[in-house]
Amino acid sequence: MNKILVETSARHVHVTQETLEILFGKGHELTVKKYLSQPGQFASEEKVDVVGPKNTISRVSILGPVRKANQVEVSLSDARTLGVQAPVRESGDIAGSAAVKLVGPCGEVELTEGCIAAKRHIHLTPEDAKEYGLENGQIVSVVLNDTARPLIFGDVVVRVSEKFSAAMHIDTDESNAACASGTVYGEIFK
Repeated sequence: MNKILVETSARHVHVTQETLEILFGKGHELTVKKYLSQPGQFASEEKVDVVGPKNTISRVSILGPVRKANQVEVSLSDARTLGVQAPVRESGDIAGSAAVKLVGPCGEVELTEGCIAAKRHIHLTPEDAKEYGLENGQIVSVVLNDTARPLIFGDVVVRVSEKFSAAMHIDTDESNAACASGTVYGEIFK
């Protein structure tokens, strides 16, 4: 088995409870708009403006649940629009990353770091990883052949956790480059 569902992960924000309350008011909780493919993860009704030195991207979705650290995930095109140098990193690796401001209806928060372009990655459970013959942290390539513009994605990191569901995530720039719309599968090569 080497086929994997490929999903497009659009720009989004992860926030702490403290940041959420500054942006939306004391005691505010995220409201589920729709559940995502990764178990327990959801797009919320809450949206914020992401402000960079050059421009603002309005109405960016907050994904839930709340996290231990604030993180803004954008495409490299979004980073240029904002006027920031967002490093390509794995989620959670925000040390020394780009600074942006989040603006909500009740307040704003200056992030001194936290804006990244997410490294393309594959989510797998330990059982899935065993079936695929892959390990956490392994780097693979994924070929998208069944799109209008077939493409090989290299430098794809494998992430393994009991909390995951099998899927590859790419950002909107990568998705657009491959014309990946609708249900798309890729082929994993070690």
